Amino acid sequence: QVQLVESGGGSVQPGGSLRLSCTASRSIFSVYMTWYRQAPGKERELVAIIDSRGSTNYADSVKGRFTISRDNAKNTVYLQMYSLKPEDTAVYYCRYGGNLNWGQGTRVTVSS
Repeated sequence: QVQLVESGGGSVQPGGSLRLSCTASRSIFSVYMTWYRQAPGKERELVAIIDSRGSTNYADSVKGRFTISRDNAKNTVYLQMYSLKPEDTAVYYCRYGGNLNWGQGTRVTVSS
């Protein structure tokens, strides 16, 4: 089973920025990677996806504010988040391809 470790969350004011990281225990070279988030009382939702060639796609709610990227040499995928809003508050998780093994997540809180 692949292990995933997410980091980089924290508390920021609206309009702030954060960069999340997710490191996998094995190569991500040929794997599509995805960021999800789960807000309190809500279902987990897809935020951004990057395929093995670097093509990306985003949820409408984060387009233009979030950027997903990958560093295959480090087995790491990133989520750069700008112009954060209170509605971005959630625990963020990454996913390794279609693997059902989730990491512990990293919490993002956007509040004034």
